[in-house]
Amino acid sequence: MKLIRKAAALVLLAGIITSTGFADKLKEIFSPEQETEPECEDITPKRGKYAPRETESEAQSTFSDTVTVMNESSGWYCQHMKDGTRPPIPSEMSYITEHGGYYIGEDEKVIYLTFDAGYENGNVEKILDTLKQENVPGAFFILDNLAKTNTDLVKRMVDEGHTVCNHTAKHKDMTKMTSKEGFAAELRAMEDVYRDKIGGEIARYYRPPEGKFNEQNLTWADELGYKTIFWSFAYADWDNANQMSREKAIEKIITNTHNGEVILLHPTSKTNAEILPELIAKWREMGFTFGTLDELTGQKGGNNE
Repeated sequence: MKLIRKAAALVLLAGIITSTGFADKLKEIFSPEQETEPECEDITPKRGKYAPRETESEAQSTFSDTVTVMNESSGWYCQHMKDGTRPPIPSEMSYITEHGGYYIGEDEKVIYLTFDAGYENGNVEKILDTLKQENVPGAFFILDNLAKTNTDLVKRMVDEGHTVCNHTAKHKDMTKMTSKEGFAAELRAMEDVYRDKIGGEIARYYRPPEGKFNEQNLTWADELGYKTIFWSFAYADWDNANQMSREKAIEKIITNTHNGEVILLHPTSKTNAEILPELIAKWREMGFTFGTLDELTGQKGGNNE
């Protein structure tokens, strides 16, 4: 008799839980739905071993109390868009086009391959091997470390027709620069190392470290003769200890391919070095060709002029 009473009580309790929606609440707490992939993926590499410590960086100067809108820092991003949709420019950053900034090309089946390279770990050379074999141009935004420690590698980039560009000398946060002179000094330091180690002049294309910038930075870069190159697609490829599988990386990159794409890849990535031949083949099957930054901007800023 006691067992019957207990069973009835359990049935009654279950009915109360169901009718009040309490069961759904328990399910929500203990079995949460899987998070969907965010529209904007954080692909910004953390400050690496070739970036200066904050106490060493001229870039860490404090802003004055009269900071203007032009000094407000932004971090570049682009939404991941599928089915060939071209990502729109973030509305709060639409001013980049007024100051020599580019993030995407014309609505044509052209891809612009760009690479941010601060050091060599064997994969940059593999990337160059693929580009040479496939006869595809690339743009490499480098730090002074690469020019100093892998001079022959950078010379090879130039000799094989690639564009070698300015990613600053020490990968500083350029939004912390409080004067045009300080901003210019970081770019010119890279120019000097390039001139000394590689010969000739570095291409007048600039990419802000970590994608951090403000309107004043763009103005100064433009006045120094630089075009600022952002990107319309990138993914989290920078962490060598946490590489995406080749299958997932290929799927992500191909499904987000769009006309006029400026793609940012890190050539130190093992996955990127492995998948680049297949990516190029797939892009060509889709009808894409490969352009240069001179073609993107309509200027003569390359190393081979």
